[in-house]
Amino acid sequence: MPLRYVLAACLAALLLTSCQQEGPRPESPEAAAPAAGAAGEAPAPDRQSDAGAGNAEYPTLVVTTLDGDRYELADRRGRWVVVNFWATWCAPCLKEMPELSALDAMREHVEVIGLAYEDTDADTLRAFLDKHPVAYPVAIVDTYDPPRDFPTPRGLPLTCLVAPDGRLVKTFLGPVTAAELEDAIAAAGGPAPGRPG
Repeated sequence: MPLRYVLAACLAALLLTSCQQEGPRPESPEAAAPAAGAAGEAPAPDRQSDAGAGNAEYPTLVVTTLDGDRYELADRRGRWVVVNFWATWCAPCLKEMPELSALDAMREHVEVIGLAYEDTDADTLRAFLDKHPVAYPVAIVDTYDPPRDFPTPRGLPLTCLVAPDGRLVKTFLGPVTAAELEDAIAAAGGPAPGRPG
């Protein structure tokens, strides 16, 4: 096998694992289950998965944003909602933030909520967002008690697409583009990219 293919494969693997957490929490069911795969290795996570990736087909989410507002997913019925788990230390997360912000600002039928999945405080996160502003609301979630109806992030970024009826339709592990989200919306019965909602 040519060296360039080996190097490309190594680079791809490095990018996918760059924002992986150190491992599951001891109290999680995944921690008690033995790893599957060749030679005891855990299988690589899928880049995308269909509905059912979370704990609920119709997830709930109630958080307080950094602005002090109550954000409730149920109040967003009739819109596509992008739920993005991210962290300030995650380079791929930071790279996708401007695209998610543009999607939120430019598409009337799409709304983004950022969930900071890290041990930080509101003042530190506000200072970070002053340097990396986004158009969508951001809330801090407890890494030891993340929203139960969504997949527990085993790597970041993790993005979940919720349909206007409240159904979880797609989950992306790793960075996602606005184009990929719009294609997923169209595939799930929403408007085609570039069309009003």
